[in-house]
Amino acid sequence: MDYGQFEIFQGITGSDMEAMIRCFRMRLGCFKQGETVYAYSERGSEVGVVVQGAAELVRYDYAGTRTILERVEAGGLFGEALAFTTALGDCVEVAAAEPCQVLFMEYAHIMKRCENACAHHSRLVENMFRLVAGQARQLSRRVEVLSRRSIREKLLCYFQLCRLEAGGEEFTLPFTLSALADYISTDRSAMMRELKKLREEGLVEMEGRRVRLAG
Repeated sequence: MDYGQFEIFQGITGSDMEAMIRCFRMRLGCFKQGETVYAYSERGSEVGVVVQGAAELVRYDYAGTRTILERVEAGGLFGEALAFTTALGDCVEVAAAEPCQVLFMEYAHIMKRCENACAHHSRLVENMFRLVAGQARQLSRRVEVLSRRSIREKLLCYFQLCRLEAGGEEFTLPFTLSALADYISTDRSAMMRELKKLREEGLVEMEGRRVRLAG
């Protein structure tokens, strides 16, 4: 696999990557859709990089309510580098949104400089912190959506953000509609009713996961 295509490994040659796989004791995990990839409650000390497919960072509260915190596409990062508290007894885990492969590495190996002070080690740390900063922006975006009071406002806010990211009037939702309801923390039936109203008012056009906003 060409790991150089992923941002966290950019600037690292193939031979250096092979050396890092051995030095950092990296391991490749394969997961079926719906399988748990990583559980924060287990206080893991690994960092995971999705190298194929996609995963979702999900939270289950004490009542079993599921909320999607973030979608992690190929090249995305999760784990010790972006920790979540489970002090209230909630379960936070990464689940495979579709069949995926994840490259795991020990967080301690990343943060502890090796004796040779290899340049590719420093580049990996720089890349990782840049990715973490990007994830922080994504979570900030989600806070922007959740701060809206009504389902209608949450949907329109999220759609506007997706349109800005896509750079055009049309965009494709990264989620199924059921997952979208989890993402905006609302009941799916109530969300579908609101989507129907938005379509009837001509504010939103939808075909599957393809969305177009009016105006």
